Amino acid sequence: MNRLLLISLLAFGILPCPAQSRTVPQSTRTAKTADYFPPRGEWQRRSPTSLGLDSMALQEAIRFARENDAKAPRDQALAQAESFGREPFDEIIGPMAVRGEPTGLIIYKGYIVAEWGEPGRVDMTHSVTKSFLSTVVGLAVDRGLIHSVRDTVAAYMAPIQVFDAGGQTTARATEQTEHSSFLYPFASAHDRTLTWDVMLRQTSDWEGTLWGKPDWADRPGPKPEEWTSRPRNAPGSVWKYNDVRVNALALAILNVWREPLPEVLKKNIMDPIGASNTWRWYGYRNSWIVLDGRAVQSVSGGGHWGGGLFINAYDMGRFGLLTLHRGIWEGRQLISEQWVSQALTPTTVEPTYGYMNWFLNTDRKLLPSAPASSFVHLGNGTNMIYVDPEHQLVAVVRWIENKSMDGMVKRVLDAIKK
Repeated sequence: MNRLLLISLLAFGILPCPAQSRTVPQSTRTAKTADYFPPRGEWQRRSPTSLGLDSMALQEAIRFARENDAKAPRDQALAQAESFGREPFDEIIGPMAVRGEPTGLIIYKGYIVAEWGEPGRVDMTHSVTKSFLSTVVGLAVDRGLIHSVRDTVAAYMAPIQVFDAGGQTTARATEQTEHSSFLYPFASAHDRTLTWDVMLRQTSDWEGTLWGKPDWADRPGPKPEEWTSRPRNAPGSVWKYNDVRVNALALAILNVWREPLPEVLKKNIMDPIGASNTWRWYGYRNSWIVLDGRAVQSVSGGGHWGGGLFINAYDMGRFGLLTLHRGIWEGRQLISEQWVSQALTPTTVEPTYGYMNWFLNTDRKLLPSAPASSFVHLGNGTNMIYVDPEHQLVAVVRWIENKSMDGMVKRVLDAIKK
């Protein structure tokens, strides 16, 4: 092709420019060129006053966070026993840890304007893990590994061989393996109807036992006689927060990717956003399967029985910035705009919940002091990543009383001068 003609075609956008193949087209870009994205290994800090913030109000927010340190034991195994110790099958089967001091970051327009506690400390983040899990599902949809979230999960499942590590993982540790080497987590008449969408929204009513935990044993109802005999709810009709079902989703998407989910997350999200190399994503001692000839751990979606994501506040903040910019990081669309929109769409039967674990501020029910457009990646502890597009704000707050979340957000927003 004539060189002058080629240059003209490139200039007018008729041919794609190879150097821009990984750049989001301007028409779909939400991140402005002036947006700051912290490079790997560094993060610029700005004084609050230099960005027009009230520094005294931010100090008041930090004081509030410290004074409302979560009252549960810092030993997360003891905290788990206090929260879930009356549940059947409550044995811890994944790693737990002793958590650190009340910790947090305030990130405004990409810059750190306040921090406290131990933001570099790697701690359990409990169900904030679920937001990373749903993101891994979104990546599979973006890449065409899953055609549509309206597809049934069963259509994507192959027989799953449970890995027996010297008897640690026994046949009875999982459902449907007493007379088989394989696990079929979506084989029942009810489970065969479940879509990726209802699994992501916690409206599936998935039934079964996984990694030794029956679905009914997680936050069981007040009537034990109904635990194993209750009728199943139609998919999408009832919302229930249930970690067994979350773990079934984790196993399903592992089966789709055919590679460990921590590797998928690292390669596609954490490395591109410049996260540290200190975060880890764990499953359970009995959640190992044989995948393409190697032993792979199916990770958990939180710390209910141990495991989940262990991560520092800086890396949580980077993920918060990514979602603030609707999946864009420095011009690259890491998560599709379509997926972020779906994650932020209220669940019909629970309007304050999108995809796990994107908690929405629909009708300002979750955080009355915050805009309705804000959302939170939320986990026990309390761990939260508050994301506020209206104010270009991300706040990572760890180990605060759940009832103090709104008070914390209100004080941070007080620092933004009108």
